[in-house]
Amino acid sequence: MGLEMIEFHLDGRSGVSPYQQIVQQVRNALRLGLLREGDQLPTVKDVVAALAINPNTVLKAYRELEHEGLVQARPGRGTFVTRTLTDNTLAAHGPLRQDLRRWLTKARKAGLDDESIEALFLTTFRTAAQQEDIA
Repeated sequence: MGLEMIEFHLDGRSGVSPYQQIVQQVRNALRLGLLREGDQLPTVKDVVAALAINPNTVLKAYRELEHEGLVQARPGRGTFVTRTLTDNTLAAHGPLRQDLRRWLTKARKAGLDDESIEALFLTTFRTAAQQEDIA
C-alpha cells in the first residue's frame, strides 16, 4: 500500500464544479496507476482544510466514486480504493509522458503561458477526436 496520498487541487476558472473536479482527479489517478487498490483517499476533514471547501462537496464526490465501485468508505477508518482503472496501456505512459514534457518545454520556450498551453492542447485534442469520429 502506497504511503503517498493524492492531493486535490481546484481550478476556479475551469467551469467544472469542485465536486466533479475531485471525482475526475481520482479517476485520473486510478487510470494512471497513481492510486492503487487499498490506497486511502484523504479524509474529508483534510480535503476541507487543504481546499477550503464545504465538507458536503467532498462527501458528494466520494459518494459518487463509491457508487461507481471505485472506492469504499469504512466508518471510522476512511475511504479506500477498491479497484483501479489502469489497463494494459500503462507501459506506454512513461514514453508518452516524456514526449509530452518535451512538447511542454517547447511551448513554454515559445512564450505560451499555462492557459494558452491548455487551450492549445484541448482544442487540438477535440479537433482530432472529431476527425477520428468522421473517418
